[in-house]
Amino acid sequence: MAQFGTPERFEPRKPAPLVFSNVRLIDPSTGRDEIGGLIEIDGRIADVGRHVGPGNAPDGAEIVDGRGQVLAPGLVDMRVFIGEPGYEHRETIASASRAAAAGGVTTMVCMPDTDPVIDDIALVDFVQRLARDTAIVKVRPMAALTQGLRGTEMTEIGLLLDAGALAFTNGRQAVTSARVMRRALTYARDFDALVVHLPADPDLVGEGVMNEGEAATRLGLLGIPAEAETIMLSRDLALAALADARYHAAQLSAAGSIPLIREAKARGHRITAGVAVANLSLNENDVGSYRTFFKLSPPLRSEDDRQALIEALADGTIDTIVSSHDPQDVETKRHPFSEAADGAIGLETLLAAALRLHHSGEVPLMRLIDALSTRPARLLGIEAGSLSPGAVADLVLFDPDAPWVVDPESLSSRSKNTPFEGARLQGRVIRTVVAGRTVYDYDSP
Repeated sequence: MAQFGTPERFEPRKPAPLVFSNVRLIDPSTGRDEIGGLIEIDGRIADVGRHVGPGNAPDGAEIVDGRGQVLAPGLVDMRVFIGEPGYEHRETIASASRAAAAGGVTTMVCMPDTDPVIDDIALVDFVQRLARDTAIVKVRPMAALTQGLRGTEMTEIGLLLDAGALAFTNGRQAVTSARVMRRALTYARDFDALVVHLPADPDLVGEGVMNEGEAATRLGLLGIPAEAETIMLSRDLALAALADARYHAAQLSAAGSIPLIREAKARGHRITAGVAVANLSLNENDVGSYRTFFKLSPPLRSEDDRQALIEALADGTIDTIVSSHDPQDVETKRHPFSEAADGAIGLETLLAAALRLHHSGEVPLMRLIDALSTRPARLLGIEAGSLSPGAVADLVLFDPDAPWVVDPESLSSRSKNTPFEGARLQGRVIRTVVAGRTVYDYDSP
């Protein structure tokens, strides 16, 4: 039975060094892809490379024979809806951190969609203190871009940054006012702060519940046109260029969004984009049984959209992959499809679902780890995403070929609303290490 660590502060200390030998080292920060080993001492990487093995392990070190499995930087998931404070019955920071550890996620960035909303420095501090006391992985908050997520008045970006907020987002809600969005982007630019926004025009989304098209018509469900995303994205990109601000499209779902991002990047604007792993792995046809676990925001779209997203991920147009972990319980999901809440859990299946693209030959493993770890760490300005000597030892050891079947009841999240229920996935996390401390060990009895 897999074992989890215990909550404690992630300070750079550990009694015994940790040595991984005979592993495939994948490090997008340096381009390293080779068989070798890694030595961790006092929470940091002391040495790494082909020459590292049991023969040069420090005295008293714990030696882990990787048996050719992949050792990579721990994943950084920059879009996690937890629920605490306010919705602890769906998920707590503690339960989400256990799910993250089991999924190889060493840093999860929580969204401000809580009750109360994370829109002042006291709540940023509360989340960080609670995480230090209860979480087994690193938890960092994004703060609300607008007060109460209402989209009418921006928050105190400078003060929230000083308090520890990594970036600013309106979470599940879009800022519909172009004036408010421009002011927020301009103000954020002065602090070099990252604005993360979900491009989804609520008026065009309307009462839609899935992708607009033949599948929605056949199922008798109201559709959400791709233009709900592309029109809002076009506006955001124009405002970001006007403000010369750092802008990240939180989740793309439509093929029409890809050329907009490419053009903005080609013009030298500070634009990045993310995609949820569900939109890379699933499409609108999965909704066929009216299964509410497939009701997501943005919605699962056509197979053509999915293929366009995969190509954009492979070529770097899309920068990051997120779980968009959004726990919902039976009170919000056990309804007719059109009445159920959006969202699915995803921390524990993030890596394995993304590995589908590696096994299919569509996205190289190096690019996947870059999108799951190195690039989000760089965007957020945090110390993570690297196997370089001196870097913090946030690590994931995984077997990319190990098969398993997703059983919701075995997942660590409090809520069980996974769209991968019963799915046969290939790729198992073996060990997760945070600042040199093992927080998850699949092989432990």
